[in-house]
Amino acid sequence: MADRILSDFEISYIKQGVLADMRSDGRSCRDYRSFELRSGIVSNTSGSAEIKLERTNILVGVKAEIGQPNPLNPNKGRIEFFVDCSALASPKFEGRRGEDLGRNLAHRLSDLYENSNCIDLESLSIIPGQDCWIIYVDALVLEYSGGVLDCLSIAVKGALANTKIPKLTVIGEGEEQEIEISDNPFDSTSIDTNNVPVFVSLSLIGNQFIVDASHEEEACSLCQLSVGVNHKGSICSILKEGAGSFKHRQYNEAISLASEIGVSVIEKITLTNNTAPEKML
Repeated sequence: MADRILSDFEISYIKQGVLADMRSDGRSCRDYRSFELRSGIVSNTSGSAEIKLERTNILVGVKAEIGQPNPLNPNKGRIEFFVDCSALASPKFEGRRGEDLGRNLAHRLSDLYENSNCIDLESLSIIPGQDCWIIYVDALVLEYSGGVLDCLSIAVKGALANTKIPKLTVIGEGEEQEIEISDNPFDSTSIDTNNVPVFVSLSLIGNQFIVDASHEEEACSLCQLSVGVNHKGSICSILKEGAGSFKHRQYNEAISLASEIGVSVIEKITLTNNTAPEKML
């Protein structure tokens, strides 16, 4: 799945470890690596968060701006994603590959949020058919050591939970309506992110799915399932990447495991947002 080149010995070592349920970093096949999530770390944004999972490091900033709604959804606001994969993060991000991956990741996030209806876009409407809040979510992949989609979804959820939208008042009626934004920086509202899901990716190595594959493990994987999971453990999205195949029983076990892991990850995100920014998870 990854483009990292490993020797035959390294591949054999990783596969044998998965078979024995003792991966090269000491984890079992079901174990998720510890991560650090900090929120509210970028001052010139409406909200922000940074995640570090081993050498994977992603920074997300959110900006809330007033704009025009989609003509197909005049009574709703908008949320738009952009992902920049820095060429300094990994050789795989150099040139067009980084641009293509960034677009792919942004598309996956957009589909996840749209299909799960996790954000109440109607609450972002200001003047129906005329003005709405547009939530711009910009992510920068600073370092990469595997698990980029999962980490990205975690950081985005954390940044959105940290986002503050200025309160405003609509003055007048009909075509004479005007928007007055509060001058008080503390006079703001939050985005309800309770139903926002995260991705949990499971990689197939041999005949076994593993959770949260490292960069080296991704290079040994035949295929990967990325499962969108919300706080209730409900499945919101399933993406398959790679040419590998698996049995129906393996698929069901993988989805069940993703649901369990997803709930645990979201609990950690919630804990971070309710405590000090420097909380280590």
